[in-house]
Amino acid sequence: MSFKQKLFAFLYYKVLGWKTDVSVPNLDKCIICSAPHTSNWDLFIGKLFIGAIGRESGFLMKSDWFFWPLGPIFRWMGGIPVYRSKHTSMTTQISEAAKQSERFVLCITPEGTRSANPNWKKGFWYIAKGANLPIVLTGVDYEKKIITMNKIVQPSDNIEDDIRQIKLYYKDFKGKHPEKFTIGEI
Repeated sequence: MSFKQKLFAFLYYKVLGWKTDVSVPNLDKCIICSAPHTSNWDLFIGKLFIGAIGRESGFLMKSDWFFWPLGPIFRWMGGIPVYRSKHTSMTTQISEAAKQSERFVLCITPEGTRSANPNWKKGFWYIAKGANLPIVLTGVDYEKKIITMNKIVQPSDNIEDDIRQIKLYYKDFKGKHPEKFTIGEI
C-alpha cells in the first residue's frame, strides 16, 4: 500500500468514519457514474474514497471553479474543466481520448448540478458508448456513511432503458442534502 493510499484510507475510514462496499474490479478503462451529488463535499469524500481503495480517477467540473489558486489544485486532483457556454462536442472528444488511452477512468455526476434535477445529463452514457467503456455505478450515502461501487452497466443500443436502470440503482442513496436529489419520474 502506497503512502498516498494509507493517508487517504486513514482520513476516509478513521478520521471521517466512512465505509466502503466495493465489488467492481479495478478496471483500466471505465466511466464512473457517481450520485447523489448534493454538496461540494462530494468531491473530497469521493477523492478520499477512490484513493483509499487504491484507485485513481479524473472528474469533470464546471470551469468556473478553475480560478487561482483552486484551478491548479483541481487539475492536480484530476479535474477537467467543462465550459458550458461553449457548444463543443466534449463527449466525442472525451470518447476519442478514452479510446486512445491505455488507462482511462473518469468520474461523472449525472445530475450536472448540486440541486434536484430530474433530467440527468446523459454525456456520461454517450462517452461510455462512444468509447465502448463500462459504466461503474457508485452510490454515495451520507446517512449510512458508505460509498458503494458494486454494479457495472455496459451501454446498450437503448439509452432510455440504460438511463432508467441507472437511475433506479440510485433511488435509495441519501446525499448530504437528500432534498436536493431526485431520479425523476421512472
